[in-house]
Amino acid sequence: MHVLIAPDCFTGTLTATQAAEAIAAGWRRSAPDDLLTLVPLSDGGPGFIDVVTAACPGDSSIVTVTGPRGGFVPAAVHVTTDEGGRRTAWVESAQAIGLHLLDAVERDPGVTSTWGLGELLAAALEQDVQRIVVGLGGSGTNDGGAGMLAALGAGPREVLGGGGAGLIATREGDLAGLAATRERFAGVEVVAATDVASPLLGLKGASAVFSQGKGATPEQSQLLEAALGHFVDQVRRVLPAGADLLTGQERRLDREPGAGAAGGVGYGLMLLGAHRRSGVETVLEAVGLGPLVAAADVVITGEGTLDHQSMVDTVVAGVADLAAAHATPVVALAGRIVIGRREAMSLGLSGSYAVAERYEDVARSMADPVGTLSARAARVAATWSPRR
Repeated sequence: MHVLIAPDCFTGTLTATQAAEAIAAGWRRSAPDDLLTLVPLSDGGPGFIDVVTAACPGDSSIVTVTGPRGGFVPAAVHVTTDEGGRRTAWVESAQAIGLHLLDAVERDPGVTSTWGLGELLAAALEQDVQRIVVGLGGSGTNDGGAGMLAALGAGPREVLGGGGAGLIATREGDLAGLAATRERFAGVEVVAATDVASPLLGLKGASAVFSQGKGATPEQSQLLEAALGHFVDQVRRVLPAGADLLTGQERRLDREPGAGAAGGVGYGLMLLGAHRRSGVETVLEAVGLGPLVAAADVVITGEGTLDHQSMVDTVVAGVADLAAAHATPVVALAGRIVIGRREAMSLGLSGSYAVAERYEDVARSMADPVGTLSARAARVAATWSPRR
Protein backbone atom coordinates (compact mmCIF):
# COMPACT_ATOMS: atom_id res chain seq x y z
CA MET A 1 0.00 0.00 0.00
CA HIS A 2 0.98 3.61 -0.61
CA VAL A 3 0.24 5.56 2.58
CA LEU A 4 0.34 9.36 2.70
CA ILE A 5 0.95 10.66 6.24
CA ALA A 6 -0.07 14.32 6.49
CA PRO A 7 -0.82 15.52 10.04
CA ASP A 8 -0.90 18.90 11.73
CA CYS A 9 1.05 19.51 14.93
CA PHE A 10 -0.27 17.98 18.16
CA THR A 11 -0.41 21.28 20.03
CA GLY A 12 1.73 21.38 23.14
CA THR A 13 3.40 18.01 22.53
CA LEU A 14 4.55 17.35 18.95
CA THR A 15 5.36 19.40 15.89
CA ALA A 16 3.80 18.29 12.62
CA THR A 17 7.11 16.72 11.57
CA GLN A 18 7.45 14.84 14.86
CA ALA A 19 3.87 13.63 14.61
CA ALA A 20 4.37 12.41 11.04
CA GLU A 21 7.55 10.55 12.02
CA ALA A 22 5.89 8.97 15.05
CA ILE A 23 2.96 7.75 12.95
CA ALA A 24 5.34 6.40 10.31
CA ALA A 25 7.42 4.53 12.90
CA GLY A 26 4.35 2.81 14.30
CA TRP A 27 2.96 2.03 10.85
CA ARG A 28 6.20 0.37 9.78
CA ARG A 29 6.07 -1.96 12.78
CA SER A 30 2.80 -3.45 11.55
CA ALA A 31 3.20 -2.97 7.79
CA PRO A 32 6.91 -2.85 6.90
CA ASP A 33 6.26 -3.36 3.18
CA ASP A 34 4.06 -0.28 2.75
CA LEU A 35 5.35 2.78 0.91
CA LEU A 36 5.10 5.80 3.22
CA THR A 37 5.15 9.45 2.12
CA LEU A 38 5.43 12.01 4.92
CA VAL A 39 4.07 15.54 4.37
CA PRO A 40 3.72 17.54 7.63
CA LEU A 41 1.08 20.28 7.41
CA SER A 42 -0.08 23.45 9.16
CA ASP A 43 -3.22 25.59 9.36
CA GLY A 44 -1.26 28.85 9.50
CA GLY A 45 -0.34 28.60 13.18
CA PRO A 46 2.85 27.26 14.80
CA GLY A 47 4.91 25.25 12.34
CA PHE A 48 3.65 27.12 9.27
CA ILE A 49 7.06 28.38 8.18
CA ASP A 50 8.74 25.00 8.80
CA VAL A 51 6.22 23.25 6.57
CA VAL A 52 6.56 25.82 3.79
CA THR A 53 10.35 25.87 3.99
CA ALA A 54 10.56 22.09 3.76
CA ALA A 55 8.20 21.90 0.76
CA CYS A 56 9.09 25.05 -1.20
CA PRO A 57 12.69 25.66 -2.32
CA GLY A 58 13.86 29.20 -1.66
CA ASP A 59 16.11 31.39 0.45
CA SER A 60 15.58 31.67 4.19
CA SER A 61 16.96 34.29 6.54
CA ILE A 62 16.65 34.67 10.28
CA VAL A 63 15.87 38.04 11.85
CA THR A 64 15.62 39.06 15.49
CA VAL A 65 12.31 40.63 16.52
CA THR A 66 10.60 41.69 19.73
CA GLY A 67 8.60 39.04 21.59
CA PRO A 68 5.04 39.52 22.82
CA ARG A 69 6.25 40.86 26.18
CA GLY A 70 9.57 42.33 25.14
CA GLY A 71 12.88 40.56 24.84
CA PHE A 72 14.10 39.20 21.54
CA VAL A 73 13.12 36.10 19.59
CA PRO A 74 14.31 34.66 16.25
CA ALA A 75 11.95 34.51 13.28
CA ALA A 76 12.37 33.35 9.70
CA VAL A 77 11.59 34.96 6.36
CA HIS A 78 11.44 32.41 3.54
CA VAL A 79 11.48 33.80 -0.01
CA THR A 80 10.38 31.73 -3.00
CA THR A 81 10.21 32.54 -6.71
CA ASP A 82 7.49 31.05 -8.90
CA GLU A 83 7.74 30.19 -12.60
CA GLY A 84 6.58 33.68 -13.56
CA GLY A 85 9.36 35.30 -11.56
CA ARG A 86 7.12 36.54 -8.74
CA ARG A 87 8.92 36.62 -5.40
CA THR A 88 6.93 35.67 -2.30
CA ALA A 89 7.98 36.15 1.32
CA TRP A 90 6.50 33.66 3.80
CA VAL A 91 6.37 34.53 7.50
CA GLU A 92 4.74 32.98 10.56
CA SER A 93 3.16 35.27 13.13
CA ALA A 94 3.57 32.74 15.95
CA GLN A 95 7.34 32.99 15.69
CA ALA A 96 7.11 36.62 16.82
CA ILE A 97 3.97 36.71 18.98
CA GLY A 98 3.12 33.07 19.72
CA LEU A 99 1.53 31.93 22.96
CA HIS A 100 4.25 29.30 23.27
CA LEU A 101 6.80 32.09 23.76
CA LEU A 102 5.21 32.97 27.11
CA ASP A 103 5.40 31.16 30.42
CA ALA A 104 2.06 30.60 32.13
CA VAL A 105 2.57 33.56 34.49
CA GLU A 106 3.38 35.86 31.54
CA ARG A 107 0.17 35.22 29.63
CA ASP A 108 -1.88 38.41 29.70
CA PRO A 109 -3.43 39.61 26.41
CA GLY A 110 -4.05 42.98 28.00
CA VAL A 111 -0.34 43.78 27.75
CA THR A 112 1.10 41.45 25.10
CA SER A 113 1.88 43.22 21.83
CA THR A 114 2.20 42.41 18.13
CA TRP A 115 5.08 44.88 17.71
CA GLY A 116 7.49 42.07 16.78
CA LEU A 117 5.27 40.96 13.89
CA GLY A 118 5.53 44.48 12.47
CA GLU A 119 9.31 44.15 12.60
CA LEU A 120 9.04 40.80 10.82
CA LEU A 121 6.87 42.30 8.07
CA ALA A 122 9.34 45.15 7.64
CA ALA A 123 12.10 42.58 7.14
CA ALA A 124 9.97 40.81 4.53
CA LEU A 125 9.40 44.07 2.64
CA GLU A 126 13.14 44.56 2.37
CA GLN A 127 13.41 41.32 0.34
CA ASP A 128 12.10 43.00 -2.84
CA VAL A 129 9.01 40.77 -3.00
CA GLN A 130 5.71 41.11 -4.83
CA ARG A 131 3.73 39.05 -2.30
CA ILE A 132 3.84 38.43 1.45
CA VAL A 133 2.00 35.46 2.97
CA VAL A 134 1.49 35.70 6.72
CA GLY A 135 0.53 32.55 8.61
CA LEU A 136 -1.83 33.50 11.45
CA GLY A 137 -2.63 31.38 14.48
CA GLY A 138 -1.44 30.46 17.95
CA SER A 139 -0.82 34.03 19.09
CA GLY A 140 -0.54 35.22 22.68
CA THR A 141 -1.90 38.67 21.81
CA ASN A 142 -5.25 40.44 21.52
CA ASP A 143 -4.45 43.94 20.24
CA GLY A 144 -6.06 43.94 16.79
CA GLY A 145 -2.62 44.20 15.18
CA ALA A 146 -2.14 47.69 16.67
CA GLY A 147 1.41 46.95 17.84
CA MET A 148 2.28 45.58 14.40
CA LEU A 149 0.96 48.76 12.77
CA ALA A 150 2.91 50.93 15.21
CA ALA A 151 6.15 49.09 14.41
CA LEU A 152 5.51 49.86 10.73
CA GLY A 153 5.04 53.57 11.43
CA ALA A 154 1.29 53.98 12.01
CA GLY A 155 1.55 55.65 15.41
CA PRO A 156 3.31 55.89 18.79
CA ARG A 157 4.47 52.72 20.47
CA GLU A 158 3.44 53.89 23.92
CA VAL A 159 -0.23 53.95 22.82
CA LEU A 160 -0.51 51.25 20.14
CA GLY A 161 2.25 48.92 21.26
CA GLY A 162 1.29 48.34 24.88
CA GLY A 163 -1.24 45.55 24.40
CA GLY A 164 -4.97 45.25 23.86
CA ALA A 165 -6.12 46.90 27.09
CA GLY A 166 -4.23 50.12 26.34
CA LEU A 167 -6.12 50.68 23.08
CA ILE A 168 -8.97 52.22 25.04
CA ALA A 169 -6.81 55.38 25.15
CA THR A 170 -6.35 55.60 21.36
CA ARG A 171 -7.15 58.94 19.73
CA GLU A 172 -7.27 59.97 16.08
CA GLY A 173 -3.87 61.62 16.31
CA ASP A 174 -2.33 58.32 17.42
CA LEU A 175 -3.09 56.90 13.96
CA ALA A 176 -1.71 59.78 11.92
CA GLY A 177 0.76 57.52 10.13
CA LEU A 178 -1.72 54.79 9.19
CA ALA A 179 -2.33 55.96 5.62
CA ALA A 180 1.42 56.24 4.97
CA THR A 181 1.95 52.78 6.48
CA ARG A 182 -0.65 51.35 4.13
CA GLU A 183 1.14 53.06 1.24
CA ARG A 184 4.33 51.16 2.12
CA PHE A 185 2.56 48.01 0.96
CA ALA A 186 1.23 49.45 -2.29
CA GLY A 187 2.10 47.07 -5.10
CA VAL A 188 2.62 44.15 -2.70
CA GLU A 189 -0.07 41.50 -2.36
CA VAL A 190 -0.52 40.63 1.31
CA VAL A 191 -2.23 37.35 2.18
CA ALA A 192 -3.53 36.68 5.69
CA ALA A 193 -3.45 32.88 5.88
CA THR A 194 -5.68 32.38 8.91
CA ASP A 195 -6.59 29.36 10.99
CA VAL A 196 -10.06 30.77 11.81
CA ALA A 197 -12.72 32.83 10.01
CA SER A 198 -13.77 34.81 13.09
CA PRO A 199 -14.63 38.52 12.94
CA LEU A 200 -12.77 40.94 15.19
CA LEU A 201 -15.64 41.87 17.52
CA GLY A 202 -18.78 40.29 18.94
CA LEU A 203 -19.71 36.95 20.47
CA LYS A 204 -17.64 35.10 17.86
CA GLY A 205 -14.78 37.59 17.88
CA ALA A 206 -11.20 37.55 19.10
CA SER A 207 -11.83 38.66 22.69
CA ALA A 208 -14.98 36.63 23.37
CA VAL A 209 -13.71 33.31 21.98
CA PHE A 210 -9.95 33.25 22.30
CA SER A 211 -8.67 35.74 24.90
CA GLN A 212 -9.29 33.51 27.93
CA GLY A 213 -7.14 30.82 26.36
CA LYS A 214 -4.36 33.41 26.32
CA GLY A 215 -4.64 34.21 30.02
CA ALA A 216 -7.50 36.72 30.26
CA THR A 217 -10.16 36.56 32.94
CA PRO A 218 -13.83 36.86 31.89
CA GLU A 219 -13.76 40.46 33.09
CA GLN A 220 -10.63 41.18 31.04
CA SER A 221 -12.28 39.71 27.96
CA GLN A 222 -15.03 42.29 28.22
CA LEU A 223 -12.51 45.10 28.70
CA LEU A 224 -10.53 43.90 25.69
CA GLU A 225 -13.70 43.83 23.60
CA ALA A 226 -14.42 47.43 24.57
CA ALA A 227 -10.84 48.50 23.85
CA LEU A 228 -10.83 46.88 20.41
CA GLY A 229 -14.21 48.43 19.61
CA HIS A 230 -12.84 51.87 20.53
CA PHE A 231 -9.73 51.24 18.42
CA VAL A 232 -11.90 50.33 15.42
CA ASP A 233 -13.91 53.56 15.83
CA GLN A 234 -10.72 55.64 15.76
CA VAL A 235 -9.41 53.78 12.72
CA ARG A 236 -12.65 54.41 10.81
CA ARG A 237 -12.22 58.14 11.39
CA VAL A 238 -8.72 58.33 9.92
CA LEU A 239 -8.96 55.59 7.27
CA PRO A 240 -12.45 55.20 5.78
CA ALA A 241 -12.90 51.71 4.41
CA GLY A 242 -14.99 52.72 1.40
CA ALA A 243 -18.28 51.26 0.23
CA ASP A 244 -19.22 47.68 -0.57
CA LEU A 245 -19.72 47.44 -4.35
CA LEU A 246 -22.82 45.24 -4.00
CA THR A 247 -24.71 46.96 -1.18
CA GLY A 248 -23.32 50.49 -1.32
CA GLN A 249 -22.91 50.40 2.45
CA GLU A 250 -19.68 51.09 4.31
CA ARG A 251 -17.34 48.12 4.27
CA ARG A 252 -16.55 47.08 7.83
CA LEU A 253 -13.17 45.37 7.93
CA ASP A 254 -13.70 44.38 11.55
CA ARG A 255 -16.61 42.19 10.41
CA GLU A 256 -14.70 40.42 7.66
CA PRO A 257 -14.05 36.67 8.08
CA GLY A 258 -10.57 36.21 9.53
CA ALA A 259 -10.35 39.70 11.04
CA GLY A 260 -10.26 38.14 14.51
CA ALA A 261 -7.46 35.70 13.69
CA ALA A 262 -4.37 35.84 15.94
CA GLY A 263 -6.04 38.22 18.37
CA GLY A 264 -7.12 40.58 15.61
CA VAL A 265 -3.95 40.58 13.54
CA GLY A 266 -6.18 39.65 10.61
CA TYR A 267 -7.88 43.04 11.00
CA GLY A 268 -4.55 44.84 11.21
CA LEU A 269 -3.36 43.18 8.01
CA MET A 270 -6.61 44.08 6.25
CA LEU A 271 -5.91 47.72 7.11
CA LEU A 272 -2.72 47.26 5.07
CA GLY A 273 -4.73 45.95 2.12
CA ALA A 274 -4.45 42.22 2.84
CA HIS A 275 -7.01 39.66 1.75
CA ARG A 276 -7.84 36.62 3.80
CA ARG A 277 -7.35 33.02 2.74
CA SER A 278 -7.70 29.80 4.68
CA GLY A 279 -4.32 28.85 6.10
CA VAL A 280 -4.96 25.19 5.35
CA GLU A 281 -5.79 25.86 1.70
CA THR A 282 -2.67 27.99 1.40
CA VAL A 283 -0.46 25.23 2.79
CA LEU A 284 -2.07 22.41 0.80
CA GLU A 285 -1.49 24.37 -2.39
CA ALA A 286 2.07 25.30 -1.45
CA VAL A 287 3.13 21.71 -0.72
CA GLY A 288 1.29 20.33 -3.77
CA LEU A 289 -0.75 17.82 -1.77
CA GLY A 290 -3.37 17.13 -4.46
CA PRO A 291 -1.28 14.80 -6.66
CA LEU A 292 0.09 13.03 -3.58
CA VAL A 293 -3.44 12.33 -2.33
CA ALA A 294 -4.46 11.06 -5.78
CA ALA A 295 -1.52 8.64 -5.83
CA ALA A 296 -2.12 7.27 -2.33
CA ASP A 297 -4.21 4.26 -1.27
CA VAL A 298 -5.01 5.84 2.09
CA VAL A 299 -4.26 9.18 3.78
CA ILE A 300 -3.45 9.47 7.48
CA THR A 301 -3.95 12.91 9.00
CA GLY A 302 -4.29 14.08 12.58
CA GLU A 303 -4.09 16.74 15.29
CA GLY A 304 -4.01 17.03 19.06
CA THR A 305 -7.77 17.12 19.66
CA LEU A 306 -10.47 16.21 17.17
CA ASP A 307 -13.47 18.29 18.22
CA HIS A 308 -16.16 20.53 16.75
CA GLN A 309 -13.57 23.19 15.91
CA SER A 310 -11.96 20.59 13.64
CA MET A 311 -14.90 20.78 11.27
CA VAL A 312 -13.79 23.99 9.48
CA ASP A 313 -10.45 25.53 8.46
CA THR A 314 -8.26 22.85 10.03
CA VAL A 315 -5.71 20.46 8.56
CA VAL A 316 -8.01 17.49 9.18
CA ALA A 317 -10.93 19.18 7.40
CA GLY A 318 -8.76 20.38 4.52
CA VAL A 319 -7.16 16.99 3.95
CA ALA A 320 -10.54 15.25 4.17
CA ASP A 321 -12.01 17.59 1.53
CA LEU A 322 -9.06 17.03 -0.78
CA ALA A 323 -9.18 13.27 -0.30
CA ALA A 324 -12.91 13.23 -1.09
CA ALA A 325 -12.21 14.98 -4.38
CA HIS A 326 -9.84 12.14 -5.31
CA ALA A 327 -11.95 9.34 -3.78
CA THR A 328 -9.09 8.43 -1.46
CA PRO A 329 -10.01 7.20 2.04
CA VAL A 330 -8.69 9.35 4.87
CA VAL A 331 -8.11 8.34 8.48
CA ALA A 332 -7.51 10.67 11.42
CA LEU A 333 -5.32 10.02 14.45
CA ALA A 334 -5.74 12.42 17.37
CA GLY A 335 -4.60 12.70 20.93
CA ARG A 336 -8.25 12.93 21.97
CA ILE A 337 -11.54 12.67 20.08
CA VAL A 338 -14.56 14.48 21.48
CA ILE A 339 -16.92 14.25 18.52
CA GLY A 340 -19.11 11.32 17.63
CA ARG A 341 -18.93 8.95 14.70
CA ARG A 342 -21.63 10.86 12.84
CA GLU A 343 -19.64 14.11 13.00
CA ALA A 344 -16.47 12.31 11.93
CA MET A 345 -18.25 10.80 8.94
CA SER A 346 -19.73 14.17 7.96
CA LEU A 347 -16.18 15.50 7.98
CA GLY A 348 -15.34 12.86 5.35
CA LEU A 349 -13.27 10.58 7.57
CA SER A 350 -13.29 6.86 6.86
CA GLY A 351 -12.01 6.27 10.39
CA SER A 352 -10.89 8.21 13.47
CA TYR A 353 -8.74 6.87 16.29
CA ALA A 354 -7.75 8.45 19.61
CA VAL A 355 -4.42 7.94 21.33
CA ALA A 356 -6.11 8.54 24.70
CA GLU A 357 -9.35 6.58 24.46
CA ARG A 358 -10.24 7.18 28.11
CA TYR A 359 -9.79 10.25 30.28
CA GLU A 360 -7.32 8.45 32.53
CA ASP A 361 -5.11 7.78 29.48
CA VAL A 362 -4.54 11.50 28.78
CA ALA A 363 -1.71 11.97 31.30
CA ARG A 364 0.13 8.91 30.01
CA SER A 365 -0.14 10.02 26.39
CA MET A 366 1.08 13.53 27.27
CA ALA A 367 4.05 12.06 29.15
CA ASP A 368 5.14 10.00 26.13
CA PRO A 369 3.53 11.57 23.05
CA VAL A 370 5.84 9.90 20.53
CA GLY A 371 5.56 6.44 22.00
CA THR A 372 1.80 6.46 22.49
CA LEU A 373 1.07 7.97 19.07
CA SER A 374 3.39 5.46 17.43
CA ALA A 375 1.71 2.57 19.25
CA ARG A 376 -1.73 3.76 18.15
CA ALA A 377 -0.53 4.08 14.55
CA ALA A 378 0.74 0.51 14.66
CA ARG A 379 -2.71 -0.74 15.68
CA VAL A 380 -4.36 1.36 12.95
CA ALA A 381 -1.94 -0.05 10.35
CA ALA A 382 -2.90 -3.58 11.38
CA THR A 383 -6.49 -2.71 10.48
CA TRP A 384 -5.91 -0.74 7.30
CA SER A 385 -2.92 -2.48 5.69
CA PRO A 386 -3.51 -6.12 4.74
CA ARG A 387 -0.66 -8.43 5.67
CA ARG A 388 1.25 -10.16 2.94
